[in-house]
Amino acid sequence: MTLPATPGRPAFSPAALTLDNAAETDRIVAGLREQLRAMRKRGLVLGLSGGIDSSVCAALAARAVGAKNVFCLFMPENDSDPESLRLGRLVAESFGIEAIVEDIGPTLRAMGCYNRRDAFIRELVPDYGPGWASKIVIANSLAGDGYNISSLVVQDLEGRQTKLRMPPAVYLGIVAATNMKQRTRKQIEYYHADRLNFAVLGTPNRLEYDQGFFVKNGDGAADVKPIAHLYKSQVYALAAHLGIPEEIRLRPPTTDTYSLAQTQEEFYFSLPYDRMDLCLFGLNNGLPAEEVAAAAKLSAVEVERVFADIAAKRRATRYLHLGPQLVGPVAEVAG
Repeated sequence: MTLPATPGRPAFSPAALTLDNAAETDRIVAGLREQLRAMRKRGLVLGLSGGIDSSVCAALAARAVGAKNVFCLFMPENDSDPESLRLGRLVAESFGIEAIVEDIGPTLRAMGCYNRRDAFIRELVPDYGPGWASKIVIANSLAGDGYNISSLVVQDLEGRQTKLRMPPAVYLGIVAATNMKQRTRKQIEYYHADRLNFAVLGTPNRLEYDQGFFVKNGDGAADVKPIAHLYKSQVYALAAHLGIPEEIRLRPPTTDTYSLAQTQEEFYFSLPYDRMDLCLFGLNNGLPAEEVAAAAKLSAVEVERVFADIAAKRRATRYLHLGPQLVGPVAEVAG
């Protein structure tokens, strides 16, 4: 990785995130092999979403243990974009990986995921029902009001959209019901991992891992997380090196969780990933806001607001990184 600027060196720029992609691939592959040997597992299971992160992880897994020892899952549900399944299949075919469809929609319906979510939405929109769609969006962190306020967007049968402020109970209820999706997918992944004696591979990049953009015991659960140290921009660069199909590399990052199309920045990050990467890198490396601002095409004041937002999300999501907390130590089985 290129080091940030110091006196006598070029100013900070996106080039600071440049990797030696071949060397990084070799390092990750070697790390995965060593981790699997330590766990006495012979392969890897992961969910393929058709997004850049899971696609890169699938390619790395195939390099590490061979395609025959990688098992991928497509896990659509009622709100999934059909394009995600098509692109996921394209990745599996490109790398010769066995993959199957596990439709989790019926399971989620049986657990009341959709009914529970819709009941909370109807507290604000009594007419909400079949044929309607919805998503949650977050206020832009550049606004400078100091609060990450989430709003509900609903679309009626005529395609009209309305944006509403949510009381905390409604927000928490919608999120709690929606989190059933990630936790159900992880349950399916571990079923297949157990029957194959494989390990479960998690797919968060550094931006997601750092900022707590995952569900505890859902997509946050895994045995190995091979790209959690990589900024999203670096994941895209690695994707090109690994031969991930171009249409996946050109697809904007989405959550594919809500029934209305939703980008990651409108749901959580407030900025496109390339700018967020630069701000996160700058904060991590102690760079002044003015220097980051020039690289990210923001004002120094805006960068300071992003720095504050990053710190706030770290505080709010710290518990997601914690394992179960014990009252007293059990030294014999300490990790």
